[in-house]
Amino acid sequence: MKDYVIITDATADIPVEMLEELGIEVIPMDFEMGGRSYRHFPDGRDMDLHEFYDRMRAGQMSTTTQINCTMYNSYFEPVLKEGRDILYICFSSGLSGTYQAAQIAISDLAEKYPKNKVVCVDSRAATLGEGLLVISAVQKRREGTPLDELAHWVENSSFHVCHWFTVDDLNHLRRGGRISAVSAVAGSALGIKPILHVDNAGCLVPVSKVRGRKNALNDLVNRMEKSCVCPKEQVAFIVHGDCLDDANYVADLIKERLHVKDIVINFVGPIIGTHTGPGIVGLIFFGTEK
Repeated sequence: MKDYVIITDATADIPVEMLEELGIEVIPMDFEMGGRSYRHFPDGRDMDLHEFYDRMRAGQMSTTTQINCTMYNSYFEPVLKEGRDILYICFSSGLSGTYQAAQIAISDLAEKYPKNKVVCVDSRAATLGEGLLVISAVQKRREGTPLDELAHWVENSSFHVCHWFTVDDLNHLRRGGRISAVSAVAGSALGIKPILHVDNAGCLVPVSKVRGRKNALNDLVNRMEKSCVCPKEQVAFIVHGDCLDDANYVADLIKERLHVKDIVINFVGPIIGTHTGPGIVGLIFFGTEK
């Protein structure tokens, strides 16, 4: 089997210790806040994630940009020069133009390195949903799965990565065009919390509304209970926007009701957090369908 590496991007939100353990390379992504540009690395070296969400709570807005061809070349080309191939598991095309930008960069590199290849798979996922695919892919690579076969597995498995989210402040979704201004104002006044998921196209879609934060957190676990495949053999992933207590509440419910193999909790990084705001909680796992 020809040697290849697995690369992903910063939206995967994989904990630093797992990245180091599994040898996963991550392409950073840029965001702007307070008139200054920052680069988000998994270790938060440019801006601590507590600070990011504190600044959002204080009213500062953030904007994000997709990875450009120059950045892709700086990560892909050294690997190709070594004679190795690449499997790049990319942020959902339903949420960003990152996938399209990657295809342009890969096409240019194909002419320069005809004996090597970069295979880009659209994760159709976000945050640790993307991360779940990456972590699983690394494990299968260690078992000897060839690149093309693994790319096919990731593509098929992306339709079984379940993402269930709730947010605390509807106004961030309003700014992103996910809900109307009227719904945001009315929902906030009534304590309505939306339940969202990532669909088969990789888009973030509101699916229902629940009154009260605790009920919304309970709803995430209810949905996992209905569709999770072999929970006792699974690692469940929980992401949060600087609200660890709520993430731990969801984790305790999962342990009590589903007896999963393990639970990993991590921040939602600034690239996705820009559009969801502080207080997002997400539950991610493999299920019968998205």
